Amino acid sequence: MKRSPLHDRHLARGAKFAEFGGWEMPLEYAGGGVLKEHTAVRTAVGIFDVSHLGKARVSGPGAADYIDATLSNSLAKIGPGRSQYTLCCDDVTGGIVDDLIAYHRGPEEIFLVPNAANTAEVVRRLAAGAPAGIEVVDLHEEYAILAVQGPRSDELLTGAGLPAGHGYMSFVDADWRGVSVTICRTGYTGERGYELVAPASAAGELWDALFEAGAGFDVAACGLGARDTLRTEMGYPLHGQDISLDVTPVQARIGWAVGWKKPAFWGRTVLLAEREAGPARRLLGLAARGRGIPRPGMTVVDAAGTSVGTVTSGTFSPTRRVGVGLALLDAAVAEESEVAVDVRGRRELFEVVRPPFVKSSPTS
Repeated sequence: MKRSPLHDRHLARGAKFAEFGGWEMPLEYAGGGVLKEHTAVRTAVGIFDVSHLGKARVSGPGAADYIDATLSNSLAKIGPGRSQYTLCCDDVTGGIVDDLIAYHRGPEEIFLVPNAANTAEVVRRLAAGAPAGIEVVDLHEEYAILAVQGPRSDELLTGAGLPAGHGYMSFVDADWRGVSVTICRTGYTGERGYELVAPASAAGELWDALFEAGAGFDVAACGLGARDTLRTEMGYPLHGQDISLDVTPVQARIGWAVGWKKPAFWGRTVLLAEREAGPARRLLGLAARGRGIPRPGMTVVDAAGTSVGTVTSGTFSPTRRVGVGLALLDAAVAEESEVAVDVRGRRELFEVVRPPFVKSSPTS
């Protein structure tokens, strides 16, 4: 497995590791674990190493136009200095190859952050279709990404000598101790926060500086276990579980990330048809009415015991203190209805809801 440039720092903090998209990454740290790390992000600030996420650059004359004609969202909604959540869909089936963030650097350069396991495939598809003069480069291991998330994230960045306070989904480039660091108002937790893209060679110094700046308010190192509970509370989909090549944006209820009026993007024809006809299933939330905790792969049934879907993500919500999850459910299943999940042989009751499960403030 590949390792983050911060691997030694994680070892020093007593990290427990797990495999994520071919990378050995920290799941949680000694001295608190997932619950403490989750709470730190909701109440103060936490730092995640998410260097396993992919990085790629699309450049050349017409690069932005090319990305706009392939990926789902509309770059016309934003301009240089802003980022955008978008989807790479299969042109034939409309299924989601990956969900990613596009950094709009100008008409001749788009920087992409796909998921770790899908980076090579996204780069392959974009490179295969690129017209002459447009270059698609995989930069997966050349950069590190640190996510600073929580209500005190601005304070932490300022203390480390980094800019903060810019608008949601915007980014700025800073000369920090002689290296260029990109600071973007994005994240995967539902809290106010930032993601820092820096050369891999500078990752250790940046990590240390953030913890030095946060010493006064007990900043927490957070693993990908807490990142998963935080994103599940917000109902954010995870590729490979909630969305995949077998799931379309219409089924996943993320049509807001599709530029429906654009003349071209991969999967446009089939997705417009599905949107018009209505999907056969939808991704919705489940909130426990008892003590049940849903887990991926569990069957969801209606009052008659008929299978109506499958849990795709599930966890115990540290904020609400109940089990919550996401499930692909038959389109006939209504919000606020009651369903049951087979939890280790017990039929546990859940309410079908529209996430998020907690109130949060990423855009504030």
